[in-house]
Formats: sequence, C-alpha cells, structure tokens
Amino acid sequence: MNKHVLNLLFVLLCGMAAGQTLTVTDTNSGEPLEFVRVMSGEPKILVYTDELGQANIEAFRGALAIEMAMIGYQSVTLSYDQLANKSFKLALKPLSISLGQAVVSGTRWNQSSLEQPAMIRSIRTREVVLQNPQTAADLLGANGDVFIQKSQQGGGSPMIRGFATNRLLYSVDGIRMNTAIFRGGNIQNVISLDPFAIENTEVLFGPGSVLYGSDAVGGVMAFTTLRPRFSSTDEIKTGGKAVLRYASANGEQTAHFSVNAGGRRWAALTSFTSSSYGDLRMGRHGADAYLRLWNVSRIDSVDRVVANPDPLVQTPTGYEQMNLMQKIRFAPGGVHGKLNFDYAFHYSTTTDNPRYDRLIELRHGVPREAEWYYGPQVWMMNSLSAEYTANNRAFDKLRVRLAHQQFEESRVSRRFNSVNRSIQEESVTAWSANFDFLKNFGHGVQLTYGGEGVLNQVVSGAEQENINTGVRSDAASRYPQADWLSWGFYATGVKKFDTGLTLQTGVRYNTFAMDADFRGNADFYPLPALTTEFQASAITGNLGLVYSANDRRTVSFNLASGFRAPNVDDIGKFFDSAPGIVVVPNPDLKAERAYNAEVGFAQIIGESVKLDFAAYYTLLEDALVRRPFALNDQDSIVYLDQLSEVQAIQNGARAIVYGMQASVEVKLGRGWSFSSKINWQRGDEELDDGSSSASRHAAPVFGLTRLDYEMGKLNLQLNARYSGRVGADRMPFEERAKPHLYLSNAQGELYAPAWYTLNFRALVKLNELFHVTAGVENITDRRYMPYSSGLVAAGRNVVLAVRVNF
Repeated sequence: MNKHVLNLLFVLLCGMAAGQTLTVTDTNSGEPLEFVRVMSGEPKILVYTDELGQANIEAFRGALAIEMAMIGYQSVTLSYDQLANKSFKLALKPLSISLGQAVVSGTRWNQSSLEQPAMIRSIRTREVVLQNPQTAADLLGANGDVFIQKSQQGGGSPMIRGFATNRLLYSVDGIRMNTAIFRGGNIQNVISLDPFAIENTEVLFGPGSVLYGSDAVGGVMAFTTLRPRFSSTDEIKTGGKAVLRYASANGEQTAHFSVNAGGRRWAALTSFTSSSYGDLRMGRHGADAYLRLWNVSRIDSVDRVVANPDPLVQTPTGYEQMNLMQKIRFAPGGVHGKLNFDYAFHYSTTTDNPRYDRLIELRHGVPREAEWYYGPQVWMMNSLSAEYTANNRAFDKLRVRLAHQQFEESRVSRRFNSVNRSIQEESVTAWSANFDFLKNFGHGVQLTYGGEGVLNQVVSGAEQENINTGVRSDAASRYPQADWLSWGFYATGVKKFDTGLTLQTGVRYNTFAMDADFRGNADFYPLPALTTEFQASAITGNLGLVYSANDRRTVSFNLASGFRAPNVDDIGKFFDSAPGIVVVPNPDLKAERAYNAEVGFAQIIGESVKLDFAAYYTLLEDALVRRPFALNDQDSIVYLDQLSEVQAIQNGARAIVYGMQASVEVKLGRGWSFSSKINWQRGDEELDDGSSSASRHAAPVFGLTRLDYEMGKLNLQLNARYSGRVGADRMPFEERAKPHLYLSNAQGELYAPAWYTLNFRALVKLNELFHVTAGVENITDRRYMPYSSGLVAAGRNVVLAVRVNF
C-alpha cells in the first residue's frame, strides 16, 4: 500500500472521529440520560449529555481517563479507546440508594439537590405511572409530601408548611400560573394541568420569592411538561402512547393520546386527554354524619328536600374535563446547536363543576343553597421560549420565556327557594416575560440572574336571572375592573469550596402596582371612591449553607424571606359586605412578608438505609386581614340606608408556623424496599381582636408508608396513607363556623378525626408496547373526610389503566 493511500485512510478515520458522539442510557430502562457529566483530567474537558443522552467527545480523543457521572448513578471511568471498543455506547447503572438528584426549581437551572439548602422533593414520571393519579392535585398528594384539601371533586388545594392558596406559587415550564384573583380561600386551578402531560414535578418547600416573586411564601410547585424530542439521525422518528383508565369509585373514564415526531432540527408533540367523572362514592365504614341523606329538587316551581336513593353517593359531584397540549421545537443548528426555540399551546376546560361543600350546608334546618356550581374553568396558555448557549463575559446560557395566558371562571348560585340565580363571571388575561442568565466563573463560582415582568388584566361581570321568567338583569360584580403589574430583578450566587461546603445566596427587588375601577358597581353601592390605585415594592433574600464532605451525608442551613403582594382579590373585598359592615378599598397596602429558618440533615447508613430530616420555623408579618378602618376620619358611614362600620383590608396580623419533615428509605434486597414519610406542623395566627388561633392551613400530622417490590417487568406497592386528628382545642377560628365539614364531640365542639387508608398498586410491563396498571385504593372501604375538605374521600376504588407505547 503506497504512502498516498495510507494518508487518505488516516484523513478519513480522523474525519469519522471528529464527529464522534457518545450515547449514555439507563441500564434498567434503556432511556437516554440527560445531564450526564463527561469529564477528563488530561486534557481538562467537561461536557454534558443532551436530552438524547448524547455528547460530542471529539475533544477527548486520546484521553486515558474519561469519567461519566450523574446524580443517582454509579460513575464509570474509561479511556477513549475503551469507549471506542463499546461503539461509544454506555449504560449507567442506578444506585440502589442516593442522596442527590437533579433539580431545576432551586436556581431555575439544572443543579444537584446536594447543593441546594432548601428542601426539594421531585415526583418523576416513573412514579406517576405507578400511582396513576386522576388529576394534578392527586399527583401532588400521592408522594406523601403535600396535603390536599378538596371542596368538590373537580378540585384540589395544596397545603404546604402551614400555607395554602395565594401564599403558594404554581410554575408551569418556568412560567407563573398565579393570577391577580388568587384568593385566600381554597383554589382549584391546579386541576387545569394534565398529569399525563407532566414530565416532572418539583416541590420547593419554604419561601421561593427570590426566584419566583410574589406568592412564593410557603413553597413553589414547579411543573415541567413533556418536551418534543429530536432524532439523532436524518430519519424522522415518531413515537407516543395511548392510555385508557377506569376507576370504580366515580365511574371515571379517561382516554389519553400523545405522539411525538422529531427530526434533527424540528420536533413536535401533541397531547390530548378527555376525562369523565361521575358522582363520587364514599366508604361504607365511618361516621354516619358524612352520609348524603338528601338532595334538593325543584318540584312544581318549589325547592324541595328529597331523600338520596343511595346515601353513599355524593350527589352532585360529577364533571368532565378536556386537556390539549401542542408543542413545537426548533433548533437551527440541530440538537447540539447553541440555539433552541420552543413554542407551547395549552388548553384546558371543564364542564360545570358542583361546589359540593356549599350544597351540604344547612341554615336553620334547611339547605342554604339550592344550586352552587362553578361554570367551566378555562385555562389557555401560549408560550415562546428561546435558549442560547454562549461563552462570553456576561453569560454561558440565556433563556427567554414569553407567555400569554387566559383564565376564565364563573360562579352560579341560588339560595334555597329563591327565584333569583346569581351568575358571576371573571376573566384574567396574563402577560409575562422572563429572562434568566447562567454564568460559571470557574473555581466553583456560579451566578444566576434575571428579571420578570407580569401584567394581569381583570374583567369581572355579574347578572341575576329569574329562573321562572328567564329574565336577566345586571348585578354587582365580584371584582373591580383592574390592571395588576409586577416586575422584578434577581441574582443568586453559588460558591463550592474544596472542603465540601457550598454557599448559596440571593436577592430580589420587586415592585408592583394596581389600578382598580369600581364604576361598574356605582349603581349598586354608595361608593366613597370610584377608583383606587397603589404602588409598592419588596426586597427579599436568602442565605444557605450545605456541607457535604461526601455523597453519603449532607447538613444544610437556610435563611430565606418571601413576600406576597396585594392583588385584586384583596382590593375587591369592597363588595364582600354584611349588614352593618362596609368594606372599602385601602390604597396604603404593602406586601406580606415571611421569614424562614430551616435546618436539614440527610445520611446514608451502610448500603441500604437513607435518612432525611428537616425542621423549619416561619414568621409571617404584615398579613393582609380585614380590620376596622376610618374613611375620611369616620369609623362609620351610612350604607344602604343603614349606619355601617367601616372596614378595610390592612396589614394588621402576624402568624407563625413551625414543624418538621422526616423520611426513611430502606433497600431490603431482592427487589424489595421500604419507605416512610411524616410531616408535622403547627401554626398560630393573630385574630382581629388580637387573640390567637390555630392556623387554618396548618394541616394535621400526615404521612405515607409503603412497601415496594420491583423486579424485571413487575412493580408492586402496598402503602398506607394517614392523617392525624385536629381536636376541638386546635380547631381554627374560621373553621368553627362550618359544622357541615366536621364531627362534634360530646360537648358539641367541632373536631376532625384521624384517618388512614390501605392501598395496593401493580404495574406489569407485558412487553415493550403494552403496560397494565391496576390497583385497589382504600381497601378497607373507610369513610373519612380529610381536614378542611368539604368532600368525603373515595371509598374502595378499583383502578385499571392500559397503556400502549408506540
């Protein structure tokens, strides 16, 4: 062979090597692993695998030691030639037990949980498939970390560390979901999310206002939805899944379909889910006070109380829901390029949704309401995001998110034997822009910074309908017409020391403003002011330390503050009046502020036991409450021909919450594992008269204990869910006026009893295409109502789902 031929072969081989790609997968599932760290010492190079589990390792050619490592997996070190002998394909084996996991909610960028001083819990897709939740609210509660309250079947209001509703923040693909009409009462917006379309869920416990702004007082629930997948070849690859699910307790019938088509530069994903839920059946064994003995029927133009033919069936509670998601992704330079664009369209709607807790309430021995239901709850979001990777002085990565959201909701109610039906309708248009930057300076120093702008436009209207004549007339709306604006800037820094210590600190400056117009209600109320506006600002920060000398023990300490800006619901209380009381706008409101201290500890003992513990203390100051007020130096005004006391929403209260979270995980061997979680919290809040009461949103002690078996294509789980008692001495002041939600002791005092359920689930992978999930929930058929809920939980519930992958 002559010299020229040898040179040609050498050039061809070098050209082949120049485009060499390493592919890393999971040993058990075969799924590609993203964010695998590929690193060598000589030469010193670091790259990460992409969503296809791939990384270009051309620069590693000739390296004698290349380490492939990922949190939760056994690391592997091989030479470049050894990888070549494996055709540059590598499978990493999951660790039997691990302290760390990859999270994004702590910094808005991918980060190890070992570097995060605040507690973060993740709910992965694999767990969701086994748990098989009906709604996103059930998904949050399935892991034993979040307490879920339900006022109706089509709902679910999370409680986290003594806070709920507008003091918790929802994030969908990094975009704020909270609106300016999120209220202090229980909210049900989380059901707008489709659990089949969620790829990962993270719950950040404690204040998260530095990154997420207003409302992130008690915690952040960050949902990441499915993302279109590219192809690693020139051939367009398609895939997807179809799921059918049935549940016996409410006759649920759910159908889901999703499909992905991806090329090297373009990818698209479509997801559709339709669900129908009948009236919910409660358990057979429990307090008779929970039975649904009667319903209201209108007979001969008169509301009448009639016997419920089956007192175990909660009538009416059924509803239907539809979810649609369409995503398109474009990478001009391919999956390994520096620029990515993502467009997403989300749409969710429900049918009329009965507010069950209002329909079981009695007043003077007769039903208070003949009708009470939410109209269709609509959520639509269009979002466009772009991510750019660079290597300049300002940033290594830049992510921009632009979003438009539309929220529609309504309330329809009619008092017992009234001919007038009240119809209230609200619409919120939300615009937002987020800019997030990431910069690594080397030597363990990382900076993240960015800004956010949010505009909410609230439109509120109301009508009154005579049900006999069908005639409608204008009525006082629930809210004023208003614009709510927020913008802020944040910066967080991380420093990793060689000693195993990680320091994280951050600060955020936020300003907010609102203009409210009450003129639409001028014909219904003698308003002292037709418009109001205010502007205020807040500064929040955090400081945390994590010590992790190795991957078997971590100790953390965190100080963090959070805030909630007054919103339209706070100002809108102008119309929430009672005889002898008038509530007027107060333009001098400022943000509620929370201060939190937390310590955490995690330890792996031997090769099979993991312990995790956190304790926290939170102080809420300047809480927004309704208190006596002076209008033009007068504490009373003539209102509807009656001398009425003037009140207003004011920063006039404080609350404290403290508690602990603990968990243990044990690998028993031969596919068996045991785990248990417990959450204990106690909260006290200041009342209008200066006395204190147990906090309404501090849930009783609750937890989850489970035994798992996983071997090959079979996954089995037996678990116990439980909640402690709320005695009469700890019954919150607000709840004492709700006898229809609680039981009474011998002294006639209200209390919430303890409860538990036993549940079994099984996942069988018949082959690569067909998976069957089956389970029995509440095996002992207990009849119980979770604390603060207005809906009795499901009785024995047989759940069956068939999944086809293609």
